[in-house]
Amino acid sequence: MKAGKDVYCEKPMIHLYADGPAMIEASRSTGRILQIGSQRVSSVLYAKAKELLDSGAIGQLNMVTAHWDRNSAVGAWDYTIPLDASPETCEWTRFLGTAPQIPFNAEHFFQWRKWKAYGSGVAGDLFVHLFSGTHFITGSNGPTRGMATGGLRFWKDGRNVPDVMLGLFDYPQGFNLNLRVNFVDGGKENEGLLFTGSEGTIEIAENSVTVNHVPREKEPGLTIETFTDAMQRHILKKYREKYPQPHPEGAPPAAVETYVAEPGYNDSYDHLKNFFAAVRSRQPVVEDAVFGFRAAGAALLSNLSYDRGEVVHWDPEAMKLA
Repeated sequence: MKAGKDVYCEKPMIHLYADGPAMIEASRSTGRILQIGSQRVSSVLYAKAKELLDSGAIGQLNMVTAHWDRNSAVGAWDYTIPLDASPETCEWTRFLGTAPQIPFNAEHFFQWRKWKAYGSGVAGDLFVHLFSGTHFITGSNGPTRGMATGGLRFWKDGRNVPDVMLGLFDYPQGFNLNLRVNFVDGGKENEGLLFTGSEGTIEIAENSVTVNHVPREKEPGLTIETFTDAMQRHILKKYREKYPQPHPEGAPPAAVETYVAEPGYNDSYDHLKNFFAAVRSRQPVVEDAVFGFRAAGAALLSNLSYDRGEVVHWDPEAMKLA
């Protein structure tokens, strides 16, 4: 950016917390366009989910449950290594940067996500997508605290990051985020987010968004079956004076609506399109450095909590560990 370039930066935006403020300041001081590459925030499905949540379709949001599961070697970052990989064909010294200086290792170069020295594990690879989507849809700047657990359950191939991780996070807007990534899943790769509110749910899964409207009952209900007949009559009389309409049979009917993206829809295309449009127009991108840092900063709380074995605190407004 200091060289006058606009930048598309793949997620996660940071590897170290200190990089976040520096990148934000560089973007601001140079006036360059910086787009962070969590493409879900450009998705028409996420835009629809945001519209539904903002409209009150599910009442008051109280919980978000998100997951990304995989069951393949490639999904667990065992990327194919070219036959000609060597110090002569790979910029090994440049790749290492400030990481420990070790002899050339093709696995470390091409499968770098498997080691803490270069990547940030499932938190930086996949949690950050789920954080980005949650923040975009809810309009939140991030959690105030979080904790994570997990372990290296299956892919014991020399990597030093977990292949299973679970996270719990508190948001100041009054909802909790529950995250899961599992590289030992028995089914096909899948991801999704479920927003649970006081009057229904919004679910993003594969190529669709489904809203399930469940109106709250107007009456609180009674549990008087074991009371004496006389007491039941007395309580029911007072109850009907306060709630004159008879209690409906069963729960209120749910109304289900599903929105499906066009066949072949690709949110990566829309995210890149947003970046190129911003480069031409000099208008803000959908995922700038501040948004990207808040998502990545929140995701990396998982690694801190996992390593320390304790709850960690985050200031989502100041964007720093609390």
